Amino acid sequence: MDDGSIGFCLNGNPAQSVAHGHVRLSDVLREEMGAKEVKIGCNAGDCGACTVLIDGLPVCACLTSVAQAQGRDVQTLRGIDLVLLGKLQASFSAHQAAQCGICTPGMMISAAALLKEVPQPNIAQVQDALGGVLCRCTGYRKIIDAVVAVGAPVAGAAAKGAVGDPIARVDAACKVDGSERFGDDVAPEGALVALVIRSPFPHAGFEFGDLDAVRALKGIEAVLTADDIPGVNLFGTIPGFIDQPVFALRETRFKGEAVAAIIGEADVINAYDTDYFPVTWQELPAVQDVSAAQTRDAPQLHEEHENNVMCSGFVAHGDIDAGLRAADIVLSGRFETSFVEHAYIEPEAGFAEMVQGRLHLHVCTQAPVMNQEALAGVLRLSKDDIRIVPTAVGGGFGAKLDLTVHPFLALGAMVTGRPVRMAYSRVESMATSTKRHPGRITIKGGVCKDGLLTGLSFDGDFNTGAYASWGPTVANRVPLHASGPYRVPNYRAAAKGVYTHCPPAGAFRGFGVPQSAIAQESLFDELAEAIGMDALDFRLLNALDNGVPTVSGQVFAQGVGIKPCLEALRPAWEVEKTACATFNKTSSHLKRGVGVAGGWYGCGNTSMANPSTIKCGLRSDGTLVLHQGAVDIGQGSNTVISQIFAQSFGVAVEDVVLVGADTDLTPDAGKTSASRQTFVTGNAAKLSGESLRRQVLTLVNAAEDAQISLGTGTLEMSGGHVVDLSRMEVGEDGYVMRAVASYDPPTEPLDENGQGVPYAQFGYTAHLAVVEVDTQLGTIKAVRIVAAHDVGQAINPLLVMGQVQGGVAQGLGMALMEEFIPGRTENLHDYLIPTIGDVPPIETLIIEEPDAHGPFGAKGLGEHALIPTAPAILNAVHNATGVRLRHVPALPHRVRAALKEAGYE
Repeated sequence: MDDGSIGFCLNGNPAQSVAHGHVRLSDVLREEMGAKEVKIGCNAGDCGACTVLIDGLPVCACLTSVAQAQGRDVQTLRGIDLVLLGKLQASFSAHQAAQCGICTPGMMISAAALLKEVPQPNIAQVQDALGGVLCRCTGYRKIIDAVVAVGAPVAGAAAKGAVGDPIARVDAACKVDGSERFGDDVAPEGALVALVIRSPFPHAGFEFGDLDAVRALKGIEAVLTADDIPGVNLFGTIPGFIDQPVFALRETRFKGEAVAAIIGEADVINAYDTDYFPVTWQELPAVQDVSAAQTRDAPQLHEEHENNVMCSGFVAHGDIDAGLRAADIVLSGRFETSFVEHAYIEPEAGFAEMVQGRLHLHVCTQAPVMNQEALAGVLRLSKDDIRIVPTAVGGGFGAKLDLTVHPFLALGAMVTGRPVRMAYSRVESMATSTKRHPGRITIKGGVCKDGLLTGLSFDGDFNTGAYASWGPTVANRVPLHASGPYRVPNYRAAAKGVYTHCPPAGAFRGFGVPQSAIAQESLFDELAEAIGMDALDFRLLNALDNGVPTVSGQVFAQGVGIKPCLEALRPAWEVEKTACATFNKTSSHLKRGVGVAGGWYGCGNTSMANPSTIKCGLRSDGTLVLHQGAVDIGQGSNTVISQIFAQSFGVAVEDVVLVGADTDLTPDAGKTSASRQTFVTGNAAKLSGESLRRQVLTLVNAAEDAQISLGTGTLEMSGGHVVDLSRMEVGEDGYVMRAVASYDPPTEPLDENGQGVPYAQFGYTAHLAVVEVDTQLGTIKAVRIVAAHDVGQAINPLLVMGQVQGGVAQGLGMALMEEFIPGRTENLHDYLIPTIGDVPPIETLIIEEPDAHGPFGAKGLGEHALIPTAPAILNAVHNATGVRLRHVPALPHRVRAALKEAGYE
């Protein structure tokens, strides 16, 4: 262009950019042209979320300079041919191919390019075309199904959303049309930007220089340090363990810890070189291993925690010494797991502003009320002075429970009086976000020749990093679960959380149970083999059942579904045992094996209050509104809770208007974690729907089974009853009738031996894995997964399958490739998560053993979905090669070393 701008065609219309030619096309599209459907996940070409078409070919917009778009045709999701786009959207919605939705535009753009060339692609072609886009939620198989099925009739379209109906997500439209707004999509134009100064060392002392010189720079509005915290400079998640500073004071305890923040104009902050920030560092001795951290001469991270032991958990049941003495065979093993990164495609992001003297924070979070409470202490404000409005969350899996960008944004907005935005870079996110706790586990088990377990002992040290986060939950939950879903008459389990100079380890889908399951399920395979018993039969013989006590002494009269899950695997188990043996007879260096593993998970908090509250109301115009505060991070709570509510009130889901999480508008539905939302918030939704229904029926003394129909300003019931809502008095919240209901699961405290009622319900699962091992290269390829899950009642089978497949993919990653190394791992090409080509076909078997407390008998699911995957894979590797792997991930160098030790060439 003559004026120096760069011109190109964007979605069929002429566009001009005034940015410098080297600026990323992704930034120009998002910030200059408002194309927020282009998502940023890495800025390194690793995740593919920013994929656009240039002259019809998919490219990563983050790796493309705007100068490269000069004179060319650029298409985002909104520029795709409308007919093709409509077919893609319908298929992605119908197949549950969009969960959190952050990767969906990139996936659909790539699919559109493929379908233009190949209208009816096969699975391999889809995998090849979409291989450059990462997804952390779906497990990819539903995405493949959706692309292959584009244009085919949509099944289940007539379903009304009754409990059991596999309807599409109620929030699917905005995920597949690009209009969904995530944490970095919502800030107003002209907002200031926050930049955090972080420690370059795992352990360091520091001193500031002339901060006023930075404050005096043009475009810099504030420089914040610990001195600027109005309240308590600490946050955390568990009472008694609130130990992480917003800004470190004199000493940092992990690489990436915040010491200061700069707030300024976007162009100034984007150009600011943090090397010039006036801070001097003194590197100090660091300890990053749990064994070294507990030695006498190790540096102490927190004075009040001797030997760096944060806390411990303990469960004892029966007499472990007597149990092991009674065994015919006693085996033991040591297992080690690594840090695992959540690797959600959306980095932490949001913006804050002051509105009429109140702080409004728009942020990607799993726990708005918990965040509100934490910020109130930091900012010395009342909760009522803070409004948290969750944006769409592009994956969470536990790490978006904790405060991340929140305090920096809040302080910035309070100090400057202007809106402040922030989005972590991928490097920043990986350096500072919480991780899955690495575990160092010793386990010992005894069995009689008839196959009955006599005793099990478990000891685990878990690396909780520099601060507690959810470490106490891990330390206390693991001993309650380390038996697996089996009858163990004599049991002793202990777990510790140990402080180290590593990033804080926090909540990650399972709270330590996937780590303990690897040890326990591997040992069970060894015990079965030692007595010559089939691995599946061994588990069935020892499986829990109704009326049989767990290791905490809890007895369930109904709903114990592990045996049906295990039995559901038998057909595949028998087929694959024969198939693998036949394959191995004629194959030299490629060996196939099949493995099984069971799992269980207590839904909700452990032995403590865990309430959710739901509000609903009828407006005078006949609108039925559900105030649903449970944050949907992709798992589908918006849909499931709407289905439960609609069924309870007596209408179709399409008749319900949903008000999503907002601390000003929705009651506290609790945090989205611990597989609690379907169970706990679902129950609250059921109670509120039933309460409002009773009010409606009472108006005209209608029968309990009366059918309700909503009209414009009216409400009709079978039997000829009509209520004129428009004539009723409008009350609180603008409703003519309203209901609020809460539910808190019935649990009881544990005694000093961990005996009691820790959970009102457990969910149960069993997985089968078939793998192929290249004994020359040490590589492992998953060939097939069969996943049986007892969900009590599948409120929405389509969402159940989506959760299972996503969990399996994460379990596969944990088993085979995912290892975060503190101080070294900082991007998604060094840290590997499964791609579309890594996840094999997954068969989901839905088991329904109704729970006594769940809504319509339903149980939680989210965390259960990955617990048995890794041990099933490891057991399959042993079946294939005879080698027992005890350190995950099973990277090729570890596998090859184990194979060589076992005598393989």
